[in-house]
Formats: sequence, C-alpha cells, structure tokens
Amino acid sequence: MNEKTNAQEAGEREAQFVEEVLNDYRICCISREASLLARKEVLTGKAKFGIIGDGKEVPQVAMARVFQKGDFRAGYYRDQTLMFALGLCTVEQFFAQLYADPDNDPFSGGRQMNNHFATPLIDSEGKWNSHKNRYNVSADISPTAGQMARALGLAQASGVYRNNAHLGEQEFSEDGNEVCFCTIGDASTSEGVFWETVNAATVMQVPLAISVWDDGYGISVPRKYQTARDSISKALEGFRGDGEEQGLDIYVVKAWDYPALCEIYEKGIERMRRTHRPALFHVEEVTQPQGHSTSGSHERYKSAERLEWEKSHDCILIMRQWMIESGIATAEQLDHVEHDAIEEVRNGKERAWKAYTNPIGALHNELRQLYDGILAAGLGGEMLMGLKKSVDQMRNPLRYELVKSARRAGFALSGHESEPAVSRLAAWLEDQTNEAAGHYHTHVHSHSADSALSVEVVPASYSESSPTLNGFQILNACFDHALASRPEVIAFGEDVGQIGGVNQGFAGMQEKYGGNRVFDTGIREWTIIGQAIGMAMRGLRPIAEIQYLDYLLYGLTPLSDDLASLRYRSDGQQKAPVIVRTRGHRLEGIWHTGSPIGMLLGALRGIYLITPRNMTQAAGFYNTMLRSDDPAVIIECLNGYRLKEKLPDNIGEFTLPLGVPDVIREGTDVTLVTYGSCVRIAEEACALLDEYGISVELIDPQTLLPFDLHHRIVESVKKTGRVVFLDEDMPGGGTAYMMQEVLERQGGYRYLDSPPVTIAARPHRPPYGSDGDYFCKPQAEDVFDAIHRTMKEANPARWK
Repeated sequence: MNEKTNAQEAGEREAQFVEEVLNDYRICCISREASLLARKEVLTGKAKFGIIGDGKEVPQVAMARVFQKGDFRAGYYRDQTLMFALGLCTVEQFFAQLYADPDNDPFSGGRQMNNHFATPLIDSEGKWNSHKNRYNVSADISPTAGQMARALGLAQASGVYRNNAHLGEQEFSEDGNEVCFCTIGDASTSEGVFWETVNAATVMQVPLAISVWDDGYGISVPRKYQTARDSISKALEGFRGDGEEQGLDIYVVKAWDYPALCEIYEKGIERMRRTHRPALFHVEEVTQPQGHSTSGSHERYKSAERLEWEKSHDCILIMRQWMIESGIATAEQLDHVEHDAIEEVRNGKERAWKAYTNPIGALHNELRQLYDGILAAGLGGEMLMGLKKSVDQMRNPLRYELVKSARRAGFALSGHESEPAVSRLAAWLEDQTNEAAGHYHTHVHSHSADSALSVEVVPASYSESSPTLNGFQILNACFDHALASRPEVIAFGEDVGQIGGVNQGFAGMQEKYGGNRVFDTGIREWTIIGQAIGMAMRGLRPIAEIQYLDYLLYGLTPLSDDLASLRYRSDGQQKAPVIVRTRGHRLEGIWHTGSPIGMLLGALRGIYLITPRNMTQAAGFYNTMLRSDDPAVIIECLNGYRLKEKLPDNIGEFTLPLGVPDVIREGTDVTLVTYGSCVRIAEEACALLDEYGISVELIDPQTLLPFDLHHRIVESVKKTGRVVFLDEDMPGGGTAYMMQEVLERQGGYRYLDSPPVTIAARPHRPPYGSDGDYFCKPQAEDVFDAIHRTMKEANPARWK
C-alpha cells in the first residue's frame, strides 16, 4: 500500500511538474508575442513608443517560481514576463499601458510608458494594504539603475522587521522572510548607484536578489567597453563571501538554460530568506531579438554572425528543444501552446485597443455634432468650417487633438458665449478639461485624511518651569519622544548612530533605543535616500539624515526621480512618507554654501520643502510630518544648534501647519519676506531700519513647498505697498520663486507703490572665511541698503 501511495505521489509530482513547465512555456510565448505586436503597434502609429522584454522570458519565469507573496520587486522596464507569470499583468493591461490609456492602465493611469509596473500598496483612502498576502511591485522609473537605491531600502525593511520585536504584529512582514527582487540590464551596472547599492547591501547583509540580464550591449556599446573584466560577476568577485563569511553570493547561469535557472534561483533565494545574505544572479547570453526599443534597430550595430548566434540561442527556442528532448511535451503539443498564445495576445490587444479608442470615438462624434450645431446657427464662419473639416478627416484621433480643435473653435467664437450652441461646446470642453485634470494633475501629494495639510495644529505650550536649552537639545527631546512613542520610527545617516549626529540631535538615542533603530551609514547619500524610500514603502517611518544641505546633491537623483514622483506615477497607489533631515544656510566655503534652494524647488515637486528658522519650529514640523503620509525635506539652520530656546512642555505633541507664514513683526512701510537663517539677518536689519524711521513687516513663510496657501503675504503687501524678498540662494533662485508666488499667483503686483526687490547672494559660490561670507552673502547692511533705497525713491523728501 505504501509503495503504491509513493508511486502515486511520484506520478502526481511528475504531472504537476509537467503542468508547471508547460505553463511557464505558455507565459514565455505570450510575452514574446506581446513584444512583437507592441513593436507593430508603434510602427503603425497606434502607440508612441515601446520598450519590451523579449529575450528575457525564460529567466523571468524561473524567477517567478520563487517569488512569494510578501516579496517586493524593484525592477526596470523589461520585466513583462515576470508580471505575466505572477498574474499581475494581463495582455489587455499590457497594451492599455502601451496606448497610454488613463482609464485602463492599472499601473500608472496612463502616466508612464509601457513596462512600468506598480501594485497597490495603499487603498483608495491612502491606508496601507496588507503586504503579506500579495506580490508587491514598487513603481518603476526609467532612469537607468534608478531602481537600485530603492531596492536596498525594500530589502533592509525585512531586516528591520526581523530584528525589532517591538514592532509586533503588523501587515508588512512575516518575520522578515521577504526578499526584494531587483532586476537590471548589464550595461546599467556601470552606473555609480549600482556599485553603491551592492556595497551597502553587502555591508548591511540584507535580502536583496539582484538579477542582471546580460545581453552583451548597452544599446549599441559592447559590454567590453562598459564592464571591468567584461563580466559583472567577475568584477564583483571581491564582494563574494566564503562559507559563512559576510559577503555577497554570486551565481552565474545562462539565460537559455531553464532547468539550471530554476535550480539556481531556488537554491539562492531559499538561502537568502534564511540568512538575509544578498546575492547577484548574473544571467548571461541573453538575446534581444527586437533590439533596445521600438525606435531603433540592432541590425545597425550587431554583426551578421552575432545576429545568427542570437537566433540559435533564443531562450524560448532552446527551452522548446529541451522540453521535447526530455519527453515533457511533443512538438505538436508545443505548436498548440504557441498557437493558443498568439491568439490570446491578439485578442487581448484588440480588446485593449477598443477599450481605449471607443470612448474617444464617441467624443469625436460629439464634437462633430457640436460643430454642426454651431454652423447651423450661423456662427463661426470660415474658421469653424475649417476646423470642422479637419475634425471630419481625423482617423483614430487622440483626445488632445479633439480638445485642441475645440479650444481653437472657442477663440473663433469669442463674443458669442451666450448662444446655446456655443455654450454647449464650452460645457463639453470644460468636461474634457476636468477629466484631464483628474487623469494627469492628481496625486502629486496626498489627499487622504493623513495629508500633511490636514494634520491638526497643536500649539506649543510653555510654563514657568519650561527650561531654556540649546537648539540641539530641543531636537533631541523631540526625537526622543518620537522614538519612544512610535515603534515604526527609525533614524539613520552618517554619524547618526554612535555619536548621535555631528550636531547631537540624536545624542544618546542609539544607546537608549538600540542600533536597529538609530544607526550609522557609510558616506553614500544616494543609497541613504534609497534606504529611506524603500523602508517607508513598507510601513516604516524613516528619518534619513543627509549631513549637510550641500551633500543633498548626491542624493538628489532618487529624491527627484523616485520619491517626488512616486505617488504621482503610481496614480495614487503607492506612498513613501520619508522625512529627510539636513542642515544648511549661512555656511562658508565653495563646497559649503548651503542654499541651493532654486535647484530644490525645481527638482522636488511632490515633496514638501520645510525651512524652519529655529529648532523649536523644526521640532513642530517633525511632529507634523510624522503624523502625515507625505514626504518632506526639513532644512535645519546650521548656525542655530547652540542658540538658546525654551523647551515646549508638549515637545512631542505640538505641530505646525505647512504653508502658513508667520508674521514675526508688524510694520507699515515695507513687507520683507525671508526664511531660515536669513530671518536673523532680517531681524538685525529691521532693528537698524527702525532707527531711521522705516517700519518693516517681517514675514517668514516657514515652508517653501507649499508656499503661503492662504495668501497671507499679499495682505501685508496691500498694507505696505512694497515688498522685498531675501534669501541666500543665488540670484534668480529662491527670491525669484517667492516673488512669482506673491506678485503673480497672489496678484500682489496690483498693490505695489514701488518696484519689487530681491536680495540674494552673489552669482558665484562664496569663498571660505568670514570675510568671504560677508561680501558674498546678504548681510543686515545689504538689507538696510535695499530697503532704504526703495523708501528714498518713494519719498525722497522724507528719506534723504
């Protein structure tokens, strides 16, 4: 009986194995056909651009076999087969994204080009979904190797959950067993962030599985011109660990060897779940049958011999041969699988095309009828007749083409808005504009109940016993409260752990809360930001420190490309409430000028930019952001850590609102707007101007993104009739931004009695030393000169 049972079990296992292999082959065929048809759709003009994953099908179905629920992917734009294999992408969805269909692309709402995937980490209310019972895909970005830094944080989160029992039961991790699967093309391993990530992952020992698809080229540039030793696995040999030695596991396998791929992935990922040791899976001899993208041809740079080699080493072809030789399937069976896959893809493509074009076709007919009605009313003349003819001739128009025509019709019908036919066109156009706003202008920031703009304002409270402390001690008390009351809060950065930061904001915190919650990192700003992004996407609340604002440039790429656009590019399906802590303003020296504000304002839309003038304010903003689900960069004043401030009794509870300026002193002659350390410069100048009878209203916007949401500053300009903007950025930076906000957006130009004035640093980096600082950055005397000159021009009889 036992022997029969064992035989039956063996037979069942064999049948299941055959079924799984056949399904893997089916997925490969579906993915390949989708690639072929995607290219045709671009060439026929139905889609704008395509980038596809042909040639990588077999490695990806092997990887899918070990991808478990709870795991995360941080990949790049060639992972369609993995998505098909995991059931996260249908053929219709693949083509919906190719067509940029905002209604049917579930990954980005038509905001990203094809093969950029995401799964919903949060629900429609902005609350976390359970990550443990689903396959998780972090929203892709296009910049090469940009996924690496985020992948480090996603992997590190597993270690945090495994090693921090205080986190208790939650929906983000099952004892830290999750792996982050990171995919990348071989050429992109030349990027610095790849090496920074591999180094950090090896030092930290986090479960990061890096799969390198090696097809021998970076677009047209051969691998030998890109990678040391012409092999990324050989180049990384120094990272390899021996036995139980801390290090990187390295596996090398051919892209066409299905059984070896399955074996290596199973072995490597099982070990990783157990040990959290990172690994590199170097998948060699990948082919790329259709070239880099639909906009180019690989025949231009590959030799005839290479092209012939790629045909004979196609992974699907070799998998087919192996299946036949192994007796898994007959040629006829596989022909049937291939035929069915082709039919499935073609039918799915047609459904996606109809779902995309039918609603636009309906709009097309509506617009033509509206034009007919207007012409029947004798309006619009030759201009509208020409527009009508153009619209009639459109075949498969895009939505914007119809809107563009309708807007031009509106120009021609100016003065006839009250006519019923014209008002119907205006209503139609308004509907399209509102729909486009929903498709393309939403989810820059959170609109959930936990939005930073919705956090309840709790004033700071003081008593007679409130002590006066150094600024850094105020922050220390704030962070102490956050760590004690919120187990998901972690803090890290250069020198943050053992010594508590160069300015002591976290002094004593590692000893008190442990090295798993407050810890040091290497000097590697790019991956510090990546750690923060990945961990925040998995439910943790990281406070990532960049030691000085100047160094933020090294972390600007992940901030701008990844964090700032995360909620937007995932169409509101993902969030990463990161707090980046840094310090700047009034620094000295070419490399420590401290105020590249204009650069940040342009690069960080989607992240709140907070510029407190003292450490009590900074603490209030930290409290606000920790209660929100938005990311922020908070810039502390470097020269404020030793200044005395009174400690609020509710240091861990009080909050400050974003986008609400603070009127520091009232005045009647001129409005002076500044922030951060420049506030103290301004206060000194105001006292000096008082002596000359000039009354200044000093306003600190407190946050630059958002800026003065309720237009408080323009109310001051109405009173004074004059406005001066001060900061220490270069000319045309922060001052120009503030001026546009107040004069244009708030309409402040209407109330000016004198020209607006900006006061900024000199148009070069300041030299080292106090003299260099004085002559290159705005000082109290510069502010006095500018305001006195303005008042003298306005009333020369009074101010001579």
